[in-house]
Amino acid sequence: MKLNTLAELIETKKDFSGLKKAVAGHVLHVSAKGAALQGLPGGEQVLAVLKRKGMKPEELLKSPQTCESADGVVARWVMVDAKADAFRRHEIVRKALLPLLEEHPSEIHIAVHGPANERLGLAETAVYVAWLNGAELPNYKSKKKAKPLAKIYLHGCQSVDGFAQARALAEGNTLSRQLTMLPPNELTPRTYRQRIAKLAKAEGWAVEEFDVKKLRKLKAGAFLAVARGSGHEDAAIVRLTYGEPVRGEARGARRKKQPPHVALVGKGICFDTGGHNLKPARYMNNMHDDMNGSAVALGILLAATRLKLPVRIDCWLAIAQNHLSPEAYTQNEVVTALNGTTIEIVHTDAEGRMVLADTLTLAARAKPEAVVDFATLTGSMAVALGERMSGVLSNRDELAMKAVQAGQACGERMVSFPLPEDYDEALDSTVADVKQCTLDGEADHILAARFLNRFVADTPWLHVDLSASRCKGGLGAAGSDITGFGVGLGLALLAGWSA
Repeated sequence: MKLNTLAELIETKKDFSGLKKAVAGHVLHVSAKGAALQGLPGGEQVLAVLKRKGMKPEELLKSPQTCESADGVVARWVMVDAKADAFRRHEIVRKALLPLLEEHPSEIHIAVHGPANERLGLAETAVYVAWLNGAELPNYKSKKKAKPLAKIYLHGCQSVDGFAQARALAEGNTLSRQLTMLPPNELTPRTYRQRIAKLAKAEGWAVEEFDVKKLRKLKAGAFLAVARGSGHEDAAIVRLTYGEPVRGEARGARRKKQPPHVALVGKGICFDTGGHNLKPARYMNNMHDDMNGSAVALGILLAATRLKLPVRIDCWLAIAQNHLSPEAYTQNEVVTALNGTTIEIVHTDAEGRMVLADTLTLAARAKPEAVVDFATLTGSMAVALGERMSGVLSNRDELAMKAVQAGQACGERMVSFPLPEDYDEALDSTVADVKQCTLDGEADHILAARFLNRFVADTPWLHVDLSASRCKGGLGAAGSDITGFGVGLGLALLAGWSA
């Protein structure tokens, strides 16, 4: 499997002569809302299908239809409202496209119809969805595997830059999903670090590793408490750097013409057993996904690199496993975090906030203008929102608002939760500075964020709790259960800062 390999985009003329001449086995027709279908290539066919079913053309906005010609060409028709939000546009085009991709074609033709001022947006949506769902994802079946989509032919529209923004986002999202889908025997902390090093070399990122030995010297007790459960000692905090260093002044006082400096932090628990507070089988299933936050951070970094965003990015990845062993940390231990905070351990399955605590401390010490962390952190966020949206919490109200707006614009729906100080009372400890969590489970997404807030100093900080990292049947543009949610949000935020 090749990481990030997307189909080649071939843009034909603005008319449909190329489509008429092509031997197009699989065609996706994307029409603007209200566009007339008569006279379009294949338009009479879809009108006949709609008539037979007693449907009106505008019903294509919710129910894409299939037409199959006598010569074996399979076409799907969908109508898209250009004024609908990005999530809805992505979702309906994905539902139209997937039946075509299920036949594993090597190439697909996309034709966009409607007013000239709407075609570019329709084309970008359709091409992005095709890139995302035509990419190769991990598959271990012994039966011969179908090849990923190799070519996309676009008819009725031409772009200036080959849809560079959409392609970069698709590459980042695909990387995130590919890594998250790898089984835990293939993606261990050691092999994950090897993959990261190889990717960093290819992309020109600087790499710094804080392995167990270095973390002991730094007295990163929160991270090391979790890492103790694995006898391999292959855990590490990995720092990747993109862009030129910020020189001279600290955060908030940048010299003119210097790029903004942002830190991305990702939770990278390659497998989470729950430790001594062992998860039951139902909840341990799919816990190889618990490194998704780190994969999202990597996807954002890759997309920003592809777009050559004028921004300095430090990407901090907390890579470990939460295993059960005689050495694993236990309830009622007191450990000291990297910033000197003493922590009373209450539940060993709350390991994510432990590894993030020391990683956030390192990230904040580099004095970025903002820190954004991504983590599959709490079950209570999934209870609050389900698996179709994710939650954000921040120590700056304006930053949380930016995240919600950015998510709306890119098709990743976010909900902002408050971060009130009085919730700290639940984390009061009689033996340490703070409790790791409570055993009640009530509002744990807020309590976890209040805990993490102690480790970012006064740095503007946004916490993204990825309850939508996995959604059965797909979500938005992504047709796989693993969604890559968060890559679009992170890239949108970086683009805003770099502007």
